[in-house]
Amino acid sequence: QVHLVESGGGLVQAGGSLTLSCEASGSIFSLNAMGWYRQAPGKQRERVATITSSSTANTADSLKGRFTISRDNAKNTVYLQMNSLKPEDTAVYYCNAEVTNYNRLTFMYWGHGTQVTVSS
Repeated sequence: QVHLVESGGGLVQAGGSLTLSCEASGSIFSLNAMGWYRQAPGKQRERVATITSSSTANTADSLKGRFTISRDNAKNTVYLQMNSLKPEDTAVYYCNAEVTNYNRLTFMYWGHGTQVTVSS
């Protein structure tokens, strides 16, 4: 079993910054690609950014320049630095990870989400 625990969400004024963290724990042989997704009220979940195990990042075009994904493999943690936040960034942010366990089986896991609210 693998658990993803997000932290760092909260309330921030427009123009502010937040850094989200997501730590993976459990039966992890290898932690492969990780990512951040978000879901605003009444909207579908959308991809924010993903990052490979070798730290190749891919950020949604609309968020490039404001959002930066990174990871610390020693800590099994992925981060999302969010700058110049806008009210439309308000959403629940979910962490996602592809994990290979000790049986060499690969599964996708999701965190429970962390709320980010940007006030105007």
